Amino acid sequence: MARHRDEILTFLYYPDIEATTWPAEQAIRPAVVNRKVFGGNRTRAGAHAQEVLGSLFATSVQWKQNALAFLSSLICTPRSAALRPHAN
Repeated sequence: MARHRDEILTFLYYPDIEATTWPAEQAIRPAVVNRKVFGGNRTRAGAHAQEVLGSLFATSVQWKQNALAFLSSLICTPRSAALRPHAN
């Protein structure tokens, strides 16, 4: 603990740092509920698909974007065009 004493009470000095793990717990809640309701994933590929889609939907909520519209455009884009870097 002595090695990390400057990091333990960081939230006392920076008001924008959360003092609890509540935001992180709420962020993973949809995945936990999904796993419990549907009995988890029976395959490694299914688990990976759930990870990717869960991340996509969580990120789209944070960015205030429509995840279904993004996913739809991604699926409908030809593979060669989807792999090309976008010009800035």
